[in-house]
Amino acid sequence: MKTEFKARFLQHLNQKRQDKGFTLIELLVVIIIIGILSAIALPSFLNQANKAKQSEAKQYGGSMNRAQQASFAESGKFIGFVPGLGLGIKTQTQNYTYSIIPAATEAAPTLATDTTVVANIAHGQSNVLKSYLGAVALIQQGGTEKTSTAVLCESTAAGVAAPAGAADAATIAADNINCNNTSWTVVSK
Repeated sequence: MKTEFKARFLQHLNQKRQDKGFTLIELLVVIIIIGILSAIALPSFLNQANKAKQSEAKQYGGSMNRAQQASFAESGKFIGFVPGLGLGIKTQTQNYTYSIIPAATEAAPTLATDTTVVANIAHGQSNVLKSYLGAVALIQQGGTEKTSTAVLCESTAAGVAAPAGAADAATIAADNINCNNTSWTVVSK
């Protein structure tokens, strides 16, 4: 009887192993769920690469703004040439082209001609990247005292061209500086 019991037990285990597995319907349901989740997540995932590239421009734009403020505090003028800021920022990277308007035409670092406002531009190398604009301006702070104030703006759409001049870049009020028109939004002040 022991051997008969063993044989039936082995048959039972073998039958149990054969019953394990997925039915075709279960497999299709899993595939459909994975498809729906990937359709939801894929656009967001693909946009992360552009956001990482844009973080370069945000970082450099903020640094350029701070360097312009430091330059004005030291010399009373803004720098008109990117290498003149002393930050080690290349004027062209794989993702962005950096410039200052109004920019000097000389090859050596010089001072900008406008002493009241300067715009630092980060223009995307491809049409999928947003452009960034840093503006630094002098704002009246009661009496005759002026202080430099900065704003960093992001284009609302990818591939937006840089403004023609610093006055077109930012709106300067008596005590405030903001991004100009509806093509730019404030990232930081």
